[in-house]
Amino acid sequence: MTTNSSNLYPPILLVEDNPVDVDLTLRAFARRKLANPVLVARDGEEALEWIPRWAAGETKPAVILLDLNMPRVDGLTVLREFKNYPDLQRIPIVILTTSKEDRDINTAYDLGANSYIVKPVDFDKFMDVAQHIELYWCVFNELPR
Repeated sequence: MTTNSSNLYPPILLVEDNPVDVDLTLRAFARRKLANPVLVARDGEEALEWIPRWAAGETKPAVILLDLNMPRVDGLTVLREFKNYPDLQRIPIVILTTSKEDRDINTAYDLGANSYIVKPVDFDKFMDVAQHIELYWCVFNELPR
């Protein structure tokens, strides 16, 4: 999906290399009738390619959903790079991953993650996660101006 310039809602950036998880996430948001467009970066390198685009004026995301275990550039490196870039420091980053490792959780928070969610395997449980992400990060949360 791509950003529609006439869309009133900022996009969500999903950084996920697993096509099944991308599909699951997109289906969950579609079923919830999410108003925000969802952009997909299929690995960490593709995610980092958004930095110059945002610097050039493309609409920054309301929230970034970031997997940790990806090829080319891992999620913790992406998180570090996003949080080191001044214009992106205020964008909430939610780690959405299969890792329950204390090391990954602690490192993610140390690097500035705003939330850490372990992906549920079951679609209905994933729908609950999608609903909470939508309501909290796209509806209730006030974004910096």
